[in-house]
Amino acid sequence: MGATDSFLLDSYSRAVVDVVDHIGPSVAAVRLSEGGGSGFVFTPDGFVLTNSHVVRAGRVDARPSGPFRVSLPDGRDFEARFVGDDPDTDLAVLSVDGSSRGALTAAPLGRSAELKRGQIAIAIGNPLGFEHTVTAGIVSALGRSMRSSTGRLIPDVIQTDAALNPGNSGGPLLDSAGQVIGVNTAIIRGAQSISFAVAVDIATWVIPQLLQHGRVRRSHLGVAGATVPLHRRVVMHHGLAVQSAVRVAAIEPGSPAAQAGVRVDDLIIGIDGIDIESVDHLHRALDGSRIGRESVIRVLRGHTSPEVVYLSVRPAELRGS
Repeated sequence: MGATDSFLLDSYSRAVVDVVDHIGPSVAAVRLSEGGGSGFVFTPDGFVLTNSHVVRAGRVDARPSGPFRVSLPDGRDFEARFVGDDPDTDLAVLSVDGSSRGALTAAPLGRSAELKRGQIAIAIGNPLGFEHTVTAGIVSALGRSMRSSTGRLIPDVIQTDAALNPGNSGGPLLDSAGQVIGVNTAIIRGAQSISFAVAVDIATWVIPQLLQHGRVRRSHLGVAGATVPLHRRVVMHHGLAVQSAVRVAAIEPGSPAAQAGVRVDDLIIGIDGIDIESVDHLHRALDGSRIGRESVIRVLRGHTSPEVVYLSVRPAELRGS
């Protein structure tokens, strides 16, 4: 190995060591009666970010009940209060009271929108509560998507080759400046060095809602559907910007869709001027801002010569688990 290679390797090592020294004290072990994982303190007053599947012990159909304990690398052990979680993005927030037991080190939240492929990615976990597991690699890919335990698509997932183990779930993924760029969430078993993290920009959107409501508020129409391709003739005839749509397979009685006059076999292609070409696009469009607010959905209706129909609808709040 030449002098230049040795210098680069030493610089890389120093960067990783510096990040671990500065952020390591904020990385926690999250424990409950049936398992646990990792998490990290993200505010000095003791809010801890982790995975929803960690606080639910892998059972999406059961509400987190605790008791929860959070242990830090310096040996401090806290009883933690459940604040809220969002299984759709696999994120959860706990709270510990460290005010009378010394200052807590908070990991700074960065920006994932500014990431580049090839950047250093450092994953820290604390599965045992008293020692770190640290792995480092690079950001392998950006803009990935991954199914959550609820079946919804988590957008803008970060793919990295920083090796993870199940105990690292909920721990931070960091850049070389020591800023959180993601929350480690999953590995693909049987694959070589493929790990995933929920982008921190998703987390910064979810966190305020968990702090305020204990959940992420979303709206819904009350339909079941599937993504289907559109015939090229139909796309060209109506000058559509989409090549697929959401075919309505069933409608809940009394739901917003039923009240709006949506019919089975309608093809949803838009809402409030937003093009809809898949079930996942429809899920993303139905956020909390549309709860109880009059919206306009655009559908194609008819089999042989479908026509564009506009329907007024007031999406209701989706009540999850």
